[in-house]
Amino acid sequence: MEFLVVAAVVIIYIVITYNSLVAIKNNVAKAWANIDVLLKQRHDELPKLIDVCKTYMQHEQQTLEKVVQARAGVDKTRQLQDVAGFSAAETLMQSSLSGLFAVVENYPELKADQSFNALQSRITGLENAIADRREFYNDSVNVNNVRIKQFPDLMIANLFGFKALKLLTFAPEELTDVDVSARFNS
Repeated sequence: MEFLVVAAVVIIYIVITYNSLVAIKNNVAKAWANIDVLLKQRHDELPKLIDVCKTYMQHEQQTLEKVVQARAGVDKTRQLQDVAGFSAAETLMQSSLSGLFAVVENYPELKADQSFNALQSRITGLENAIADRREFYNDSVNVNNVRIKQFPDLMIANLFGFKALKLLTFAPEELTDVDVSARFNS
């Protein structure tokens, strides 16, 4: 009789732990899907922004091409769900958008354009939301990675093939200090 009680407790523990690990794994997938939705929205908005800018910025094709190329890179990593490549693609996208918004300063008519301002606000809002979702994704991945390495959950995770997942990390360019004095002098 005692053997049956112990066996029942072990089975219940395995089921509860397995279900918990599945829930955590699904939270990671949901977090990535949330990023994916925002990336898709930004992907759809960028051509509109570029079209508005083209009418004013005929001599800035290189700046616009950088945004287009960065957009393609992010879309590729999004479609492949390439977590490792995503960080580099996002860094390039943020850099190209910053370059575009900096060049816009030379075009007062463009800065005054309502369509441009609406699109710029929309894309800036999406950038902020993507940053928030990246944080949520990393939190979810961290919970997953900790749980599958803790004893005794480690045994259940290994038995059922739960794997450690990659965090979204920042590219080295995103971690460097901003030269504030240079920005004031430009």
